[in-house]
Amino acid sequence: MTKWTAYFADWTWFERLWLFAFTAVTIYLYFALDDTLIGLFASLTGMLSVVLVAKGKTWNYYPGIVNVVLYAFVAYGQKYYGEVMLNLLYFLPMQFIGLFMWRKNGVSQEKQNDVKVAVMTNRARIYWSLLCLAVTIAYAWVLKAMGGALPFIDSLTAVLSIVAMIFMVKRYVEQWVVWIIIDVLTIYMWVVAFMGDGNDVSILVMWIAYLVNAIYGWLNWRAQYRIQKEEQAWVR
Repeated sequence: MTKWTAYFADWTWFERLWLFAFTAVTIYLYFALDDTLIGLFASLTGMLSVVLVAKGKTWNYYPGIVNVVLYAFVAYGQKYYGEVMLNLLYFLPMQFIGLFMWRKNGVSQEKQNDVKVAVMTNRARIYWSLLCLAVTIAYAWVLKAMGGALPFIDSLTAVLSIVAMIFMVKRYVEQWVVWIIIDVLTIYMWVVAFMGDGNDVSILVMWIAYLVNAIYGWLNWRAQYRIQKEEQAWVR
């Protein structure tokens, strides 16, 4: 078995079906609706990245690097400046930080770099919730002054994405709840763009795929955390 074959050997039927179905839909819509090539590749690399995150695979960061650069370019065309700054100034460097942290906290080479997961305390959840609310309001004013589209939603998705990425690097299960909220809001943003004069349907499909994957990731990481706790209890 080659290295690349081994990476895909433990994929479940859902993961294979999910990636194949959304990839096929994205490619079809690219040709049917005359979508942009950049949008197509942003969508494909993004979907590959998030399904690998849901599986806890360290090499999700490689397609992730390509995705954030291309997505920022598409978002700039729709005047979603919060998304642009978020991806270029935050997500891009965090890809490299996350890659380092996940490699450091991998389970084993035999498990193909599966990462250990953790959960937050209730106190930490309350703290992060209040912080997100305060920063979202402040950043929305900035985006509105810049003439951005949907400034409050753009601000909220940007702030939550920063927090979700921090949770992701720290390997918290709670990241998936935040990603689900982000995905729902961002789908709305790109529906508005598509209903206007936008033709970035690949990006819309990408975010719908993200939502499905986030729900799956939440279930998968919860199960993985329970398994880790049982293994720790057994060792003790």
